[in-house]
Amino acid sequence: MKCLTSTMAMPCINDEKRETSDTCLWTRCRCLALCALMWGGISAFAQQTDSVSRWGVSLSAMKGNVVAADQYVKKWLKRGDNLSVALELLRAPLPKDSDDFAVDYGNPTFAFGLRYTFNNAVRLHREADADWGLLVPVPYESPLGNTLSLYTTFYRPLHRSRTWETAYSLSGGVGFSSSIYNKENAIDNEFIGSHVSIYFAAGLHQTLHLAPQWGLRASLEFVHHSNGALYRPNKGSNTVGASLTLLYTPYYEQTLRTAQTRCKKPFERGMYLNFTAGFGAKTLLEDWLLTQFGTPPDHPDYRTEHFRIYPAYSIQADLMWRHARRWSSGLGVDAFYGTYARRIEELDQQAGSTLRHSPFSLGLAAKHEAHYGRLSLAVSFGVYLYRRMGANAKINETPYYERIGLHYALPWLNGLTVGVNVKAHKTKADLTELVVGMPIRL
Repeated sequence: MKCLTSTMAMPCINDEKRETSDTCLWTRCRCLALCALMWGGISAFAQQTDSVSRWGVSLSAMKGNVVAADQYVKKWLKRGDNLSVALELLRAPLPKDSDDFAVDYGNPTFAFGLRYTFNNAVRLHREADADWGLLVPVPYESPLGNTLSLYTTFYRPLHRSRTWETAYSLSGGVGFSSSIYNKENAIDNEFIGSHVSIYFAAGLHQTLHLAPQWGLRASLEFVHHSNGALYRPNKGSNTVGASLTLLYTPYYEQTLRTAQTRCKKPFERGMYLNFTAGFGAKTLLEDWLLTQFGTPPDHPDYRTEHFRIYPAYSIQADLMWRHARRWSSGLGVDAFYGTYARRIEELDQQAGSTLRHSPFSLGLAAKHEAHYGRLSLAVSFGVYLYRRMGANAKINETPYYERIGLHYALPWLNGLTVGVNVKAHKTKADLTELVVGMPIRL
């Protein structure tokens, strides 16, 4: 209904706000009702599994805030408070049946979770600023959009007693966003550019065990969503918050029994070579900056939603030392080939730059892997020995790079590994790749 006078305008605005409020309230009620039903079903399953169940369940709520990672984001993040609820199915190996990896990690807990984040209050808007170049501000605030995340979590206990438990956690998974960057109603949402994103979270937790099977946990948590540079925009949303969790853990008292019913198998340390090939993809930050700030409003590509995806390739040759059952460390040489170098050269030539360009890059990296059974979390920190990626790379990249990935060792082909890596500069994603590795024991 269109308002014709200022007198009539107020009811229209109030009606819209009331409808939005009612919709948000109804969405939250449905989400909480679903969590309650799932809680009941999972609790019943946990109780029926066996007399000393290894399964549990948790329900949590987190009051958070989307934070600005740099001064650039501070200019257009106007409001960041959000709320999320999470339901987790817990699985705990017990001392009496733990494998050697579980013993080394202090009998950790694994979780399979679902988190729904209400970002209704988050608001993003660019106001007039000389730094925006040809960009023309819009007369509305962009929403971030709610997010549904599916993930797994590794809870590592640092201290356990009958009453108190202290732990940290690492999580990984996928997120699904209801609203993403678009020119119609979310043109200032530079956080999320694709409906599917990578989910990462970390937390510190303190649990009070009120009864043998029940606990109450207070946590400080960090939650990140981004698409790993597979599309634009890719600034990524970072939420920091405090959460409160109700836990049903029928296995907890069993985890306090540290006596093992069997001896750990002896572990043989040793050196090995690891050769890895990667196939990845990325979109260019250069294309994003050009269409956002260097393209006039009457051009079809002005603040476009469409970006070309470029293949990227890599190989790694590492010398690693498996110095413990759960850890290996070493040094490696990394080589990269970017098919996007030609596009960057074209853009630099248009801007009058005479810098040299090359699709090849070479780096030397320190590497570390944390193992649990056939799974491993790999991290590395490298320094470029050679890189020629144009003018933007000198401004927005660093002389060093980071890699983080999750790998799985296949039970055949001599432990051939497959996995996913994200390469970044100062934690800002450069590309995402699928990798295949071949370890050779020396």
